[in-house]
Amino acid sequence: MSKIFSWASIEATSAPGKLARKEVEQWTQNTQTRVVLYRDRFGWCPYCHKVWLWLEEKGVDYSVRKVSMFCYGQKEAWYTAKFPRGMLPALELDGALLTESDSILVALESAFGSNIHPVSDTESPRDKHEYTLDSTTLQPLRRLERRFFSAWCAWLCRPQDSSNSAKLGFLNCLRDIDNALSATPGPYFLASFSVMDIIFAPFLERAHASIYYYKGVDIYSPTLNFPYLYAWQVAMTSRKSVGSIRADFHTHVHDLPPQLGGCFPSGDQVQQECARKVDKGPWITLPDFVDYTNWQELRVEALYRVWKHREAIKFVNPDKATDRFDIALRCTLTNMMNAPYLLYSFGAAGNETLIKPPEGSAIGIRHLRNQICVPRDMSIGAANLLRQALEATAALDGDAEPLALPTSHRRDQDATPFSSPNL
Repeated sequence: MSKIFSWASIEATSAPGKLARKEVEQWTQNTQTRVVLYRDRFGWCPYCHKVWLWLEEKGVDYSVRKVSMFCYGQKEAWYTAKFPRGMLPALELDGALLTESDSILVALESAFGSNIHPVSDTESPRDKHEYTLDSTTLQPLRRLERRFFSAWCAWLCRPQDSSNSAKLGFLNCLRDIDNALSATPGPYFLASFSVMDIIFAPFLERAHASIYYYKGVDIYSPTLNFPYLYAWQVAMTSRKSVGSIRADFHTHVHDLPPQLGGCFPSGDQVQQECARKVDKGPWITLPDFVDYTNWQELRVEALYRVWKHREAIKFVNPDKATDRFDIALRCTLTNMMNAPYLLYSFGAAGNETLIKPPEGSAIGIRHLRNQICVPRDMSIGAANLLRQALEATAALDGDAEPLALPTSHRRDQDATPFSSPNL
């Protein structure tokens, strides 16, 4: 049997990972950047997502100040003093204060150029102007994006859809998006990656996770036959900026209900199996476009993130028995690093090689499994492997589950201990 890692050995083995971003958190007022982005603390807001992705793709140096959303915390007094309406996102550009994500993007285009990346010399000035968010050329795509949002919410947030009208409306809208993508030479909405891809990205990402979980439908499945939409998703998830800030299925499906006023499962057998997989794994089998070829780096990233925040993780965990959760957590990390088969399954086969946690620790371990938040805590791949190890370790102690995650709010996700200098 392997020896349980100590925190010292975990520190020596771990590494931060490769989620380097352009953003620099603004801890003091002396940060010298033209741009200050005010975004939600956890990365849940799709409108913050748009502006954040634009800044990362453009390569603009900017600082960030993180603000709580009402669904998981009290909005900070300093923020409402600066922005009385409390809206997110907000931006400070050369001292000017801006709100509304589209208005922010227009201002950023004016300040830094409308093309996300230099276009080819063969494109005419008119072609280049098509990349501007407020150009007339882009209005049909803008209308399509808004129609998609409405169709997604109409199906996701409807308790009953006996006639399948909401489902058909959503799928028809996906067909229109697929047709729009088919009209360009590459995988993107325009001739190359542009602001339109940024506009669609947050909502397609959230729709993919939520429709899979609540309706049992994978929007990128070959059975739906949206080849151009699939090619777009492959191209998008291969972009470093997209990968560094996109969230996982588990995070989205449990952060959306309080934001949208409720999400309703269809209740059929396929939907229940999809939901079970998101909640209880195996997470590596989810259709979330995660590349596990670098699984060794992902494990080390997860190891580092847990080590860095170990005191706060223990502080918020419901298992308050002396040292029990600390030992269980180190058992989990030891299993994650020493049992590569966890990448594929966590059934009975191979369990003899795992270290069993202390008796009664399953609830505490699974509480952490449920609280992991992407991209706040780590990358999708690292989070999926950590959840895999947490569930495999908890299963050795039994089936006990923590309290179900709330749906009317997410005040269970208190970030205060993680920013406290005393923990």
